[in-house]
Parts: sequence; C-alpha cells; structure tokens
Amino acid sequence: MAILAVPVVTALLLTLFAWPSARLEPRDLPVGVAGAPPAAAAIEQRLAARDGAFEVRRYAHEDAARQAIEDREVYGAFVATPGGLKVLSASAASPAVAQLLNQAAGEAANSRGAVVEDVVPAPRAAAVASSVLPLVLAGIVAGVLAAVLGSSGVRRAGLALIGSALAGLAATAIVQSWLDVVHGGWAANAAALSLTVLAIAATVAGGYALLGEKGAILAALTMVLVGNPFSAVSSAPEMLPQPVGGIGQLMPPGAGANLLRSTGFFDGAAAAEYIAVLAVWALAGLALLLSSDLRHARPTPSSAPVESGRTAA
Repeated sequence: MAILAVPVVTALLLTLFAWPSARLEPRDLPVGVAGAPPAAAAIEQRLAARDGAFEVRRYAHEDAARQAIEDREVYGAFVATPGGLKVLSASAASPAVAQLLNQAAGEAANSRGAVVEDVVPAPRAAAVASSVLPLVLAGIVAGVLAAVLGSSGVRRAGLALIGSALAGLAATAIVQSWLDVVHGGWAANAAALSLTVLAIAATVAGGYALLGEKGAILAALTMVLVGNPFSAVSSAPEMLPQPVGGIGQLMPPGAGANLLRSTGFFDGAAAAEYIAVLAVWALAGLALLLSSDLRHARPTPSSAPVESGRTAA
C-alpha cells in the first residue's frame, strides 16, 4: 500500500509548483496612468475593460509616474503624450510584468504602437529568480549544521548567525561582484541576502529545537515546497492566483527576493515590509533556540526525601 504514496506525492508537487505558473495573469496589478485628463481617462477605461486585471492609479504628469515606479508603488505606467502613448516599465521589478505592459500598450493604443521605456532596467533580471532556490538551500544547510553542531541553544543561534552572514557575503560576491546581476550598495545587498538566509536557517534550527529532526525536516520542506514556488520571483505576487501570491510574500523566499530587488535596483524603496517579514521569521527561530536552553535548565520535580529514623505508625 505504501506505493500509493507515489501518485499522491506527485500530484502534490505538481500542484505546488505547476499550478501557480499555469494560472499566471494580472490580478489587481498596480499600474499608473498619467497625462492630459481626457487622454488619460481614455487609457484608464481601456485598462478597466480587463476586469480585475489592473489597479489603476492616476498621476498628474509623467515625472510623478516615474517616481512612483522608482518607489515601487506601481510596476509601470501608461502616459498620454502629445505624440501618442508612452509606456514606462521596470524590468528590475518584474520582467514578466514589463512584457505584459508592453503587450497591453498595443491594446490601449488601439494597435497603433507606443513608445516603450524601461525606467529601471535589469538586463540580467532572470538570474534573480534563479538565485532564490540556492538561497533556500543555503539557509536549510546553515540551519541543519547549527542544530547538529551546536551543543546549546545559544551556540546554535550563534552558528546560525555566523553561517548566514558568511552565506550572504558569498552570495553577494557572486551575484553582484562577479555576475553583475544586481547593482546598488554592496553592503545593503549582502545584508539583504544574509537576512534571507538567516530567516530560513533560524526556522530550520528552531524547528529542530522544538520537535527534533521532524521539526527541522518540516521547516525545510515548508521552505522548499511552499515558500519557493509561491515566491513569485519570476513574475509578481499579483500575477499568481490568490491567496498564493500573498502567502508567498509572507515567507522568506518571496520576501527575500523582493528585498534583493529593492536594495539591488531601487535604492531600498519598499524594503521595510520585506525586512519586517524576514525579521519575524529570524527572531521566531532564534527565540525557539534560546528557549530550548531554558526548558532544559528547569529542575525536574523529585519526591520529598524520607527522614531517616522514622518508622511508620
């Protein structure tokens, strides 16, 4: 009967990994519209015709729309100019969304074409998506090693911190110094990658402290089988079926990938929410590690000693 687990596992894995990608489409995707009111209103109406696809935000002029893109408030913007439609996109935020906006531009311009500008370009943006799984695996390895090599909760926490910091430095040396995948401040990117690895490592080690090997395995599988496919790093959270997109951003792989985009391309814009998510996971895991010392330090209750020389009545 154990062989029946094979199709069940297969179905589960295909659902977790293939289903989100097979249902990619915009769902309340934040985009901007700017320009003269009559022309901008016409563009907005055409976008609204795709019911539920876009969350349109109006801006007074092109510069305001550009600033909103750089602040990661919107993925792109449609600008009505005297010469026709201009589409502002940001491949650094999501190459898939940038391509989608270019396609939507043709429809919004009644197939007459449009000027397209990549406001925040990322020539090697696809490599950002390829970096997520290695970071997840690095976090799992760091967490397992911290759990196995540490003799106490404090030492395990220290090993997780050291391992995560070293992993972040190594990752930054590869993706920025060598491969030129991301730009921005080297220290900021290293901190983002280290925090991502720490959130995963602390969760795995904390699971071990709480439930032993089963806890570590459960934490690791959650990161690989849920956090990784739900991260939306190759598309955007608003492109995945809900609530998958939202769940993915509340887990370390999704939050870490978006944090790296913020530090690597947008000068840290919108980084606070992703830092908060990663910090919660890291602190929760570290708390489990440190509390394990307190649990083991509690004296075990013992029966009261019997005074010598006394006999039963």
